[in-house]
Amino acid sequence: MATHQKGALRNRAWIVFFDESGVSLLPQVCRTYAPRGRTPTLRHRLNWKRASMAAALGYHAAEAERGARLCFDLRPGSYDTDALIAVLKQLKTFYEGERVVLVWDGLSAHWSRAMRAWAAEQDWLTLERLPAYAPELNPVEMLWSAIKTRELANVAGDHLADVADAAERGINRVCEEGRLPWSFLAHTGLEIHSPTPHN
Repeated sequence: MATHQKGALRNRAWIVFFDESGVSLLPQVCRTYAPRGRTPTLRHRLNWKRASMAAALGYHAAEAERGARLCFDLRPGSYDTDALIAVLKQLKTFYEGERVVLVWDGLSAHWSRAMRAWAAEQDWLTLERLPAYAPELNPVEMLWSAIKTRELANVAGDHLADVADAAERGINRVCEEGRLPWSFLAHTGLEIHSPTPHN
């Protein structure tokens, strides 16, 4: 496909940033307030059980008024190529067959032979790679920061489900506060003008 044709395709597509993160029963320790002389303590089980979460935050290149859209996945363990392909299939349903330019980092599972072969068969999907060592260019990093410093801050759950529930509450809060997803996108330096930001 010629370069100008690729550019035209991107202008009619959703630009979607994707990233993964992890949560565990080890609490995200954050500063908090307490009465003088009563240093808060966190008591937790030394348990390394982990869950992984992935999020895709996107906007329409030509029609920003359609709003920022956030898609979220959470599952036990970690993501491999097969799990990521399953998430991308959900993403296709989420965007109802519209064209998507997916921007993500250089994680090996993102660019494995199996992933590239699967993506090559998807007429709705184009994969783009973020520069190395540039997490500030991915607005999903701001999403993780927003929930890890609030809903996940100092959470010492007994079960992984407690932490997963807190993460989901954080995602729901971000979705309800329509300006937050736009602020994450703007933090990357993107210039997106939407008269009525919504999610």
